[in-house]
Amino acid sequence: MICGVRRLEDLPREELVESLRRALAENEELKAANAELSERLAKLERLVSRNSGNSSTPPSKDDDLGRKPPVGRVKPATGDEPRKRGKQRGAPGFHMAFKPVADEYHSYRPAGTCECGRDLADARDLGVVARHQQTEIPEITAKTVQHDRHAAYCACGRTHTAPLPEGVPDTPTSFGPNLVTWCVYLMVVHSIPVERCADILESLTGTRPSDGFVHHLLYRAAAAVKQANRTIYTLLTLAHAVSVDETPLRVGPKKVKKYLLVACTELYTWFMLGDRSLTTFRKFILPDLTGVIVHDRYCNYDNVDFAHLAHQLCAQHLIRDLEDAAECSPTATWPVQIQRALKDLIHAANTARAAGPEATSVPAALAAPALRAFNQGVLVGLKELAGKPGDRPADFLALLTVLHTRPGDVLRFVTDLRVPPTSNQAERDLRPAKISVNRPGVGGLALVG
Repeated sequence: MICGVRRLEDLPREELVESLRRALAENEELKAANAELSERLAKLERLVSRNSGNSSTPPSKDDDLGRKPPVGRVKPATGDEPRKRGKQRGAPGFHMAFKPVADEYHSYRPAGTCECGRDLADARDLGVVARHQQTEIPEITAKTVQHDRHAAYCACGRTHTAPLPEGVPDTPTSFGPNLVTWCVYLMVVHSIPVERCADILESLTGTRPSDGFVHHLLYRAAAAVKQANRTIYTLLTLAHAVSVDETPLRVGPKKVKKYLLVACTELYTWFMLGDRSLTTFRKFILPDLTGVIVHDRYCNYDNVDFAHLAHQLCAQHLIRDLEDAAECSPTATWPVQIQRALKDLIHAANTARAAGPEATSVPAALAAPALRAFNQGVLVGLKELAGKPGDRPADFLALLTVLHTRPGDVLRFVTDLRVPPTSNQAERDLRPAKISVNRPGVGGLALVG
């Protein structure tokens, strides 16, 4: 013992063994805690890394505090630059064309006196030397029209009252069909919330309908398009390929959480309000549909109830998942290789489709290099991830398994040009509902796309 401190060699063997056992146990606890914290940190870092480039997060969330914006976009194998926002190279431009016939004409002649002192009113007219057209809208002001209905007394003793004009309800006051149409147009087509819709009408016309009146117009509109809704539904069941998607939103005065589901083609869009249960999906996946559904791999779409349908897994979602894999495993080559192969196949399909309606599939010679790169990338990825522990490899292994076991559902757009490679159309049709604030339910409305 030195200065009251016992040396290790002075400790009894039993006490020394027990001390070492406690130290080892504490060390194991620290290792477990460190592993748990490392796992939580990895999950948080991956959560923060979610953006529109590697997940289904909308672009509007890319600038959220702490979120990493999309980086490292993969360039297409063609050597083109990544797609930029705005007008694309080769896309048609827009300009204000000079109309050959104007709606209104105004002529202006020089006035005053010349430097020589003569009055320009007496000068010889040389004709029009410059023309300037300005497109303008007239000032909009709401006007109140009073309809007086007269009664007539017949000599036979009967009284007759003039009928109501078409479009005028049997109430002392009402709003006209044009104002009603604008309300529905702003809410449905442009996703303007009820209160803002009323505010806009007040700003433009000087009159403001009540929020309750504007809200009720949605139900009137839903009833008016009921037959059109059935027609759209029927046309979708006859379509060869239908894109589907769903998004959460709050509806009604109490802001109840629901899901807005959409089925669409380039021409028609059909909405249904429900939830994400299988019961809702049985009603939503059109019972008479016999073609192809294009979707984002949500499990309900692969339910056995829909086994009679063919599938096209959204290539855009696959590309974003591969971007996630590339960011999490920067040394791996398979995510970039599969990404480029998918993009090349989409480009080849677009090229073949643009060649003319007689084309039914991508020519084999054009698709072969990208298909070979796709298959090789999948096999390399499966070999690299086989047996690796951890959440990320498990996620990516599931992705590769889908690419490996369902090539027909991943690449159907290559062999059938009638099938779109992505469900982007469905996402575009849902986007107004995603960005709308305080919008009431629109479950009964169906719009022509």
